[in-house]
Parts: sequence; structure tokens; C-alpha cells
Amino acid sequence: MLRKRGGQSTYGQIIKLLYLADRKKLLERGTPITGDRFVSMKHGTALNLIYEVIRDGPLESLGQVWSTYVSLPYELNIKALKDDVDELSRYELRVLDEIDAEFGSMTFTQLRNFTHQLPEWEDPGDSSRIIPPERIFHVERRPQEEIDLAKEKADTAWSVENLLR
Repeated sequence: MLRKRGGQSTYGQIIKLLYLADRKKLLERGTPITGDRFVSMKHGTALNLIYEVIRDGPLESLGQVWSTYVSLPYELNIKALKDDVDELSRYELRVLDEIDAEFGSMTFTQLRNFTHQLPEWEDPGDSSRIIPPERIFHVERRPQEEIDLAKEKADTAWSVENLLR
């Protein structure tokens, strides 16, 4: 997504676009692209660890990987440091392209307003609130078995994540 913007963009725009791509893949295939946690924040939905890494610098293993590919923010912008998408499947690249085609021309303010309209978003005030993946399936009126499977996958992923900390 940075490459499509000449190698740089505002970090708010990239976080929103990645959230939408993760959400799309979650609903289509049951898992997100990044594996990050979804959160509601004052300015709409976001990806928790990616937001923290951009805001605070490299944390844990995700932050170290992210900082290999993306610069620390300068003012509100981030830059691509490395143009390598080998870890992404053709399907994931297609999802990113589709999200970029649909939403990539929107400003951060437009994306914020759009994500405020997503049914899973709740106003957390000045804090943040985790959006469980199964809630996204629920608000999209998916069958209960898909909701249960999403919850099971998320619980397993978060248990492994907590063991690695």
C-alpha cells in the first residue's frame, strides 16, 4: 500500500486501509492478513500492535519486523524502507489491491468517518477497546458456526501470543 503511494503515506491512512484489508480477509477466509488485534479507538477502527509500533517504535517481534519495512513516523508520514511482499499470498495481495482500489483515494478524515460507521466500532472515549473477531462475524450476520469458529481461532492465537510475551 505504501508502494502505491510513491513509497510514503500518512500512518493514519495506512492503519485504516490495513484494518479494512484484515477485516475483508477475516470475513472471507477466517483469518486476517496481519494477525493483529482489531480495536475501536476515538478515530475509528485500527490494528492494535501496528498502531503501537508506529506510535511508540519497535516493540516485540512484530515491531522489529515492521521497522525493517516501514520507517518511524516523521510528523504524520511513514515511508517504505524495503519493497518486499514475499510473505504475502497472491490472495492477500489481491485483497490489499481491492481495498486500495475502493478506499485508497480517501483521506484519513474520510477513512475515519467511514470506519466510525462500521457496525463493530464503539466509541471508547480516549482509550481503545478490543473488537473480538467473532463480533465482526456477528454484526455481518454470519451463521453461528462461523462466529464460534472465529472466536476459537482468536482465543487460540491470543493464547499463543500471551505465551510468547
